[in-house]
Amino acid sequence: MKVVFLAFCLSVILSFPASAQFAAQNDAKYIATLKAVVNYKIDDEENLSAVESLRENRMFNQKLQRMLNKLQNTRTKNSTNKRVYNILLKAGKDIYNELD
Repeated sequence: MKVVFLAFCLSVILSFPASAQFAAQNDAKYIATLKAVVNYKIDDEENLSAVESLRENRMFNQKLQRMLNKLQNTRTKNSTNKRVYNILLKAGKDIYNELD
């Protein structure tokens, strides 16, 4: 009986890294999907002139840079960074599911 219990405990402990890795791969899949679709749609005929205009707009670029400065790419993320990341994940997941 002890062997069965130990085997069960060991299988539960070993399953956590696999599920965490699977979740991380899904997160990466959704972020990559979002990035690919955004890059594709930026070059869309309907958006191209407006995007080019924004790229040349100094005020917009300064504001955008101030917004980006609030984010960080370290493992210890602040609450704003975490909320933005969760928004991106949700958008990526929705797009992935829509196109799949």
